Amino acid sequence: MSTPDPLHAMPLSLEDRARARLHGPALPLPGRGDTLARWRALAGIGAEDLALAKVLEAHHDALAILAELGAPRPAPGTLLAVWAAEGPESTLVVRDGPGSARLHGRKPWCSGASFVDAALVTATSGDARQLVLVDLRQPGVRVPAPQWEAIGMAAIPSGPVEFDAVPCQRIGAPGAYLDRPGFWHGGAGVAACWLGAAVAIAQRMADPARVARDPHLAATLGRVDMALGAATALMRELAARIDAAPTLHHRREVVRLRSFIERTCTDVLDAAARAMGPGPLCRDGEHARRCADLPVFVRQSHAERDWAGLGADVANLDPGSRWPL
Repeated sequence: MSTPDPLHAMPLSLEDRARARLHGPALPLPGRGDTLARWRALAGIGAEDLALAKVLEAHHDALAILAELGAPRPAPGTLLAVWAAEGPESTLVVRDGPGSARLHGRKPWCSGASFVDAALVTATSGDARQLVLVDLRQPGVRVPAPQWEAIGMAAIPSGPVEFDAVPCQRIGAPGAYLDRPGFWHGGAGVAACWLGAAVAIAQRMADPARVARDPHLAATLGRVDMALGAATALMRELAARIDAAPTLHHRREVVRLRSFIERTCTDVLDAAARAMGPGPLCRDGEHARRCADLPVFVRQSHAERDWAGLGADVANLDPGSRWPL
């Protein structure tokens, strides 16, 4: 009798699982006529594993950014990230140096920094934000141990990366990263990952036999159905809008979608816990991990800041164009 090889029994790492997906078919680019198929693929990954979705959504977003800004795709098999967090912790600047532009400083919230090959990074260039592509497998790149205490998204810490005169390639003109319509289209793609996870949590509730004998579960599942039905309808509508007018930002619609899906995720998490009790959270590892990961991932939403901007936009619209049927 052969002895099982313990290495073959080990589960694949997050990096290995992400790299395995690079050899599959490319996702459709947003705004090219099949945006909904792209979002369905991202939702499917979100339903499977939110840490994997965070890696792969960023990779596919990077490919879309390069296409939109007229830059070449990287070599096949290159795993990409997008690091665009700003704020007091970000000291990253890009300066012209010998032979190429060079990065100096620190960038916070860099997911996947320990294993991705290259990243699209925003850096200060004069008074604007410049997007650059940087190969992370070169001298001058330092990845400190992240101070990541989160239980949710524990598989993919998001810590700082430090750059010491690291060569990089400018992508697009200063400000182009934020000015392009795809900045907003990509934000809706992140929400597709959230929605996929919320659907997976809701599926755990939809046991016909248990629903038939538990009217409270049935009522809660009905509440969840209303929320998820509205969320999926909004996503289908926005995908069609983007494909019909890809040169428009659709900012209001994207903010509305992200905000609504964020609230839907919160409602589904609450409903699932109330309806099913502690059992699945304590005995079903996949479900428990998903319920821990989702609240951390949706905090990419800007919460009330987004709502305030949305309300200001609505107030300035002509009354007849606010909510046409």
